[in-house]
Amino acid sequence: MNIRSLTRGDGVVIGAAVLLFIASFLDLYSIDGVPDSVDLPNLWGSGPVVLGVVLAGIIGAALVVVARGLPQTPKVAGLDLGQFGIAFTVFAAWSALGNVFDPTGGADNLSSGDTGGAGTGLVLALVATLIMAAAAVATPLVPALKAALVGAPRPQTPQPYGAQPPAGYGYPGAQQQPGQPYGVQPGQPGPGQPFGGQPQQAQASQPQAQAPQVQPAPSDFSPFWFAVPVPRPLFAEDGSQNTIAELAPGTWYLAVEQRGPNLVAQTQDGRRGVLQDTSGIQRG
Repeated sequence: MNIRSLTRGDGVVIGAAVLLFIASFLDLYSIDGVPDSVDLPNLWGSGPVVLGVVLAGIIGAALVVVARGLPQTPKVAGLDLGQFGIAFTVFAAWSALGNVFDPTGGADNLSSGDTGGAGTGLVLALVATLIMAAAAVATPLVPALKAALVGAPRPQTPQPYGAQPPAGYGYPGAQQQPGQPYGVQPGQPGPGQPFGGQPQQAQASQPQAQAPQVQPAPSDFSPFWFAVPVPRPLFAEDGSQNTIAELAPGTWYLAVEQRGPNLVAQTQDGRRGVLQDTSGIQRG
């Protein structure tokens, strides 16, 4: 599970789930005139409240967060795991609203006395489930909630992959003299030249009719690390619209090639694909 793929909306869902868990240990009822010595039940003392509000809300929040952190969202009965979680949170908020309006269920129909109202725990559970459901539904729609919850650390080196090696023996980045064999550096003997001989003098003795080989100009593109502001699909390199992965905010990916306005990116598990939407990306 990639924690850096969680969004601010997921953080609100987690916070609301913690608030709901705390509220479950508070009073379920609020009865006027009851002495402080009377121990009123908490939310765990009511089966409908535990199943319909507490457990439904906590399970829904867990499904939303887990689905966001997985690289590939699993499906249940054709629906994403995150969609199941959103449904659970909405159901928990709906159940909490009903229990606040009628905290004692049908008990008030058995007597004419005051059976009490909603307790602190039940009211706080309603607030928590409403926040949870609102955040779960609005996260894919509100840009502020889609932002990464944990910022990605900057890589130690801007171009650790594909960077040009230092100039040395046999490296393509070294400067080649006209007429000098590839891979032989200035000051080093070439083929047929004794060690310690001066390469410039050896070149001067060569026939001038031999034209020097022209090295191809290096490409201006250098691989770099980048992060996306919002989840974006990575398409196959064959030009089709098949999605091979989804780039998540808060994770660094490697751009290995540029194709017009698009980038060929490589994921952490080695998959390569084309990123068509490069707007707003953060370079490492």
